[in-house]
Amino acid sequence: MKKQKQLFASWVDQLARIVLVLAVGGLLYMVVLVLTATSPETQASGYRPVQPVPYSHALHAGELGIDCRYCHVGVDTGAKATLPSTELCMNCHATIKTESEKLAVVRESFQTGMPIEWVRVHDLPDFVYFDHSAHVTRGIGCVSCHGRVDQMDEAGVFQALPLNMGWCLDCHRAPEQHLRPVEYVTQLDWIPAEDQTALGRRLREMNNINPSTDCSTCHR
Repeated sequence: MKKQKQLFASWVDQLARIVLVLAVGGLLYMVVLVLTATSPETQASGYRPVQPVPYSHALHAGELGIDCRYCHVGVDTGAKATLPSTELCMNCHATIKTESEKLAVVRESFQTGMPIEWVRVHDLPDFVYFDHSAHVTRGIGCVSCHGRVDQMDEAGVFQALPLNMGWCLDCHRAPEQHLRPVEYVTQLDWIPAEDQTALGRRLREMNNINPSTDCSTCHR
């Protein structure tokens, strides 16, 4: 019995298998990418995860008037706004509300040395570079990106604004809509005594503020 002649060379079969694997892998990658990009954690305004401690910014930042920089150390000197350490929390709570059940996780963290697993709310994609200090030191108030955090209660901080590329570009093209004197960047209830646009234009010219809209500014 004669052996059937092979229609295609063996390398063609191997190439077909590779193309099939790449096609299936690419499809799965796109599905994961779309699901990730459209999930509340990465895009949606209103995202409010449950935190391990029912911390009220309305009490601490609002009623008590604690400056944002006390807990988020380095926000005006570094790229990231660090989350507060347990030791920082205990600066106050070693003597205040020492028996509160709401602070049980904080006390346990302090005793064991294990950090509190806070859930990040404003979490930009890994391919986006954002420098907090570059904005804070030029007069972009915390409220411009985070909303009225001083009114957010024990239900937790939520993402008040979209933080997408178009939203960022709108500010880079017209920063005068958000600029304020640097001494008021952490005063969330601050209201300008004059027209915001006029004030912003003056501050922009005085401080030579011209944000770049080049892709490499945020995508490095």
